[in-house]
Amino acid sequence: MKINMPPYVTFILDRLEKGGFQAYIVGGSIRDILLDKEPNDFDITTNAMPDYIEKIFEDKKTINVGREFGTIKVIVDDKEVEVTTFRKEGNYSDGRRPEWIEFVPDIEDDLARRDFTINAMAYNKKTGIVDPFNGKKDLENKIIRSVGNPIERFKEDYLRILRAVRFSTSLDFEIEDETFKAGKKYSSNISKVSVERITEEFFKIILSPKPSKGINYMKELDLLDIVLPEIVPAIGFNQQNPHHDKDVYNHILCVVDSAPPILKIRLAALFHDMGKPHTLSVDEKGIGHFYGHDKIGSEIAKKALKRMKAPGKLTEQVAILIREHMTHHAKFKEKGLKRLIRRVGIENIHDLFELQKADRKCSNKNASIEHILDMEKKVDNILEKKEVYEINQLNIDGEDLIEIGFKEGKIIGDILEYLLEKVMENPSINKREELEKLALKKYATKPYI
Repeated sequence: MKINMPPYVTFILDRLEKGGFQAYIVGGSIRDILLDKEPNDFDITTNAMPDYIEKIFEDKKTINVGREFGTIKVIVDDKEVEVTTFRKEGNYSDGRRPEWIEFVPDIEDDLARRDFTINAMAYNKKTGIVDPFNGKKDLENKIIRSVGNPIERFKEDYLRILRAVRFSTSLDFEIEDETFKAGKKYSSNISKVSVERITEEFFKIILSPKPSKGINYMKELDLLDIVLPEIVPAIGFNQQNPHHDKDVYNHILCVVDSAPPILKIRLAALFHDMGKPHTLSVDEKGIGHFYGHDKIGSEIAKKALKRMKAPGKLTEQVAILIREHMTHHAKFKEKGLKRLIRRVGIENIHDLFELQKADRKCSNKNASIEHILDMEKKVDNILEKKEVYEINQLNIDGEDLIEIGFKEGKIIGDILEYLLEKVMENPSINKREELEKLALKKYATKPYI
């Protein structure tokens, strides 16, 4: 079987072979090619030692990203490729790097250290596909299987348990029984892995075509208590509400699956109803209500994402979307929609509508999103007409107010907020002269001038 590779990859392989060494593309790139997907990147493995790799590519830019682990990055045509010496390796006790590595002469020894059979294949033009663990067959059968003994593979790096979930979710494969049993047995050890590595894998699960598959696998493997304990109270939690036909957990999973694969929306979908188990009240008719669950859910998300060491901006955007996700129940007039845009931010407003549509679709089979589409249309109209919803869009600012006699201080902000309210009601008055008149009429009789 011949595999087509980009010219920069072929260049690196050919040069290593001309230097008297074996060289193969390896791992995920082979898997993706066999699945008719375009690889995100290519990794190369070789029996050349790091010093020889640098010498062979002395006319190219190279970066020492881990010489002690056999890895040199080679840059060809502005493309970066990691070239790594065949190796065996020890446990990842620090959650980042193996305790020890041993360079080996044989490609099959190198493939034996890899996590799953579908990632333990190599290829070059001369040899073809090297597949000692039947990864190609597991690809065809849609199975995630550890290379060799799964207990040994997981003990080397406990993150592999979560990676098994990630691959099964992103590829829509099933985890092989022995691999699953070993993962469940040792799942508590994932707490020994660095938060950053766990979060990276978890976010990939959230962005997969059907995240619910991965979250359910995490539940079955007893990973949720460690990775996402906030969702545990939602499991089996009856909403006791005629507008919902699922428990909170399955409603959340439905919303995550239905939301577009944008990280802040998927995370907002994941956390949006986690406040419900903490806010249930039942009225005299036996109907459940969850007053304030949006605010509680927003706080839960912020704490969880801080624990996950997510970027601050992402955390704040997710919190905003959750806090505002119930606003589709309000009957906003135009001014109310402008206030909503201001609260949420123009960069998040359409993401909010996507979250609300997914939430509504997953409420019950008769739920309609027409009112959300109507809100979205009205907001688009406001934005297209460039109507004012922020103070900095006013044709007056604090310096202008000081120029006509107002004192510096809190009053300047109060006046601008007042003028914004007036302009949101009547966009035609957004002229400096008219705004000055309004400010003087409202505040000139008070000790502000």
